Amino acid sequence: MTDAKPVGEDDGAGDSGGLCAGRVVAVTGAGRGLGRAHALAYAAEGAKVVVNDLGVGLDGAPAPDSPAAQVVQEIRAAGGEAVAHGGDIASSEGAASLVAAAVDTFGRLDTLVNNAGFLRDRMLVNLDEDDWDAVMRVHLKGHFLPLKHAAAYWRAESKAGRTPAARVVNTSSGAGLLGSVGQGNYSAAKAGILGLTLVAAAEMGRYGVQVNAIAPAARTRMTEATFAETMAAPGADAFDAMAPENVSPLVVWLGSGAAADGVTGRVFEVEAGRITVMEGWRPGPTVDKEERWTPAGAGDTARELLARAAVPGGVYGAS
Repeated sequence: MTDAKPVGEDDGAGDSGGLCAGRVVAVTGAGRGLGRAHALAYAAEGAKVVVNDLGVGLDGAPAPDSPAAQVVQEIRAAGGEAVAHGGDIASSEGAASLVAAAVDTFGRLDTLVNNAGFLRDRMLVNLDEDDWDAVMRVHLKGHFLPLKHAAAYWRAESKAGRTPAARVVNTSSGAGLLGSVGQGNYSAAKAGILGLTLVAAAEMGRYGVQVNAIAPAARTRMTEATFAETMAAPGADAFDAMAPENVSPLVVWLGSGAAADGVTGRVFEVEAGRITVMEGWRPGPTVDKEERWTPAGAGDTARELLARAAVPGGVYGAS
């Protein structure tokens, strides 16, 4: 028998239990930084949270203790419900177990927030293949595999007549939108996440799934050293523009049942108190000769078109 309402859609704004009351949310890389802020913010809005963190260092090497359990303790101490997950979400087994942890513990999964990542920064001429592969694995594959397993679960729910109000929030970066000097691997992975978001939104809409991405700017382990001056905390009475908690409210809304129908396949920049809808590749000036160009003619026309085109944003770190 088909549910009268999509699963998870009864937790809209105005519910006394919070914007995400009753929803089950899995957040990857949730032991620190942005992921931790997201997990705590979802719990504060009534969600039951699966806190994933492999417990690795900034470079991806194993750390002595995973912080996932500490975040779970924080949520429980505040009266919320949470469970820790220490699986490697960049492996099929780990990603599948993330979805299973939500379903087995809380009975379902409503929202997936893909956030896990780390850095191995090098200029391209010094970038080792292993560093390229490691960053691609955690950021891009670490988005794909949880999304794949969550999508399979939601598709099965939809086919069983339990249409979900499911949400996915992916994490890109300004580096993925514009590029960043010294971060060729990271920029390429974050740009790939944007493409993955568009495809997933188009494919999964029929099953009740909305997929969006954010490009946040905040103080985390990955940014506080690279952009130390920009990311520094202000004085005690000033607004902390780079606090990761500034990003979480939009992430919570995008992951809630209150997110308006049709908000899917979009990218938002989020920084401090600013939210921007990003507008990606779209046709600009064009000329159609209706026959083949010569190389010289193509070059002259390209220069003319570039003179009429909008100037692209600058690559981060470029002089």
